Order: sequence, then structure tokens, then C-alpha cells
Amino acid sequence: MSLATGAALPEVSVLVPAKDEAENLPEFVRQAREALLPLPYSCEVVVINDGSRDGTADVLRDLAARHPFVRVVTHRSQRGIADALASGADLARGRILVFYPADLQYRPSDIPSLVQPILDDTADIVTGTKQGHYDKRFVSWVYNGLCRWLFGVRVTDLNSVKAYRREVMDGLTRRPDWHRFMVVIAATQGFRLAERPVPLQPRRAGKSKFGIGRIPVGVLDLVSVWFQLRFGRKPMLFFGVAGAVLFLLGFLVGVVALWLRFGPAHVGFRPLLDLIMVLVISGIALFGFGFVGEMVAGMREEMRALQREMDQLRLRAPDEVAPSPPAVSRGGA
Repeated sequence: MSLATGAALPEVSVLVPAKDEAENLPEFVRQAREALLPLPYSCEVVVINDGSRDGTADVLRDLAARHPFVRVVTHRSQRGIADALASGADLARGRILVFYPADLQYRPSDIPSLVQPILDDTADIVTGTKQGHYDKRFVSWVYNGLCRWLFGVRVTDLNSVKAYRREVMDGLTRRPDWHRFMVVIAATQGFRLAERPVPLQPRRAGKSKFGIGRIPVGVLDLVSVWFQLRFGRKPMLFFGVAGAVLFLLGFLVGVVALWLRFGPAHVGFRPLLDLIMVLVISGIALFGFGFVGEMVAGMREEMRALQREMDQLRLRAPDEVAPSPPAVSRGGA
């Protein structure tokens, strides 16, 4: 029996964010049971009810009662997939986590192929490459192309189902929609990547939660992640260089303005004075942002060091606490 029940710790935890998926969840759990039961390692399914307004809560209550390998996390309001994955990881007990949506566009039978490279110790995170037709293919192509260009991560599909070691979650922020950049963040931290093909099926019920309005948000998130990974630890590298360039331009324009005013032409050109002030003030302001960014980056590094020390203390605590010696009776004669 490879499905985790009771106190048995699973090897793999499948995290399933679900928003208004009452029609799909029973079939998803059935397919997951069929796919995971024959495996030589134990598995569990953690469903995160992300503020559903249909009958998802009742369906999950019934599924958890009938299937011991199903565990449920509930968000009172919709908090997004990144938060759902973090909440699911907090409850999950497996050392390998798998992100799998509940809409049945991906078959649970493909989960073992995603997990196997991690079990073989040839990868730390495995992303699925969508096979087949899907509606937002062009948008996905543009997004993946931009990610490969900006981050240099040679993975075909960054926004798909994934299997990853639990340690990958340590570097993943809970900011909305940043789960899309799990692969690039993991790559910058030195985790090994792999990809496996996963067939994409048409949605059976419900509707997609992602519309065209997500495109500008995704582009802004992409730029934000790029900036954080490139300059997050050295903000002065960005703001200082930009400020120095503007300040130098202001100086050069000032030299030109002085030559025009006191040179042979004796011509005063007021717009040049305004341009000089804009360039110099902007350069000084960017330098100021750089100094503030350096202080924030230093505080963040101190907090990370403190967190590492706390983690080490928690790991050492069970070994350092020795059992108390038995009490010795000193009764008199």
C-alpha cells in the first residue's frame, strides 16, 4: 500500500490548489489513487481549498473522510497559488513536493515521471513540458521566451506542473503569482533542473481562472523578479551606475552651457540649465535610493543569518537535551 495513511510518513506529497473545482475533485482523487497506489514509495494528496464559493468544501470533507491519503487545507478567501503551495507545504509531510492543479488538464498518472529524476538524485526540480494544444499557447511562448532570455534558464516550459525537493520552497517567496518563477529562482540558487513531457487535456468542467488581464501583471512580475535576482543583494550596482551616468551627463551638459554662454557666441540657452538641474538632481536621487537599498539588503542578510542560526539551534536541540538522572532516595534508617 503506497498511499500514506495514519501516522505513516509519505515520501511524496502532491499539492493541489483548488478554486471552485467541486466538479473535478472527485475524479482527480480517483485518478490519483489509481496512479499512486502501485508505486513503491508512499504518497499523499494535500488539497488546498483557496477560498472556493461553490461546493468544494463539502466535496473535500467527503473525500477526506473516505480516503485517508487525502488531507485538506482551507483558505477563507482566495490568496493565490503561491500562498496555496506554501500552506500545503506546511501541512505536507513528504520530502518531495509536487504541484498539480485540480482541473484535470494534467493526468495524475504523469506524476511518477516527474518524481523519478528526484528519486534518482539527478535533479532537484522537474518541470513538465506541455504536450498538445492549449488556448494560451502564444502567451506561454512569449513568457517562456522572455524568461529564457532574461534569466538564461534553458527550460522549455517554466509555467507547468512541477516536482521539487522541499528545500526549494525555502527560497520561494509567498508574493502573489511568484510561483511561476519557481524554476528560475531555484536555478539561481544552484538547484539542478530537469524536464519531462506531460500531455495536456481539455478541461472537463469549470472555467479557467486566468484571463488576458494577467498578461500585464505577469510582465511586471517578470521585471520585478529579474531585478530582485540581479540586483537584490547589490542595489547600488543598479542605482549607483544609473545615478553616476545621469550626474556625468549633467556635468557635460553644464560644460556645453558654459561654453555657449561665455565662449565666442555669448549665447545663453535657458532649456540647457533646466536639463542640467534635472540630470544632476536625478543622479543624486538615484544615489540616495542606492544607499537606502544597500541598508535594506544588509538588514535582509542579517535576518537570513539569524534564521539560519535559529534553524541550526532547532536541529541541535534534540541532541543537546540530555535525559535527567534518576532521583536518588535518601531515606534515613
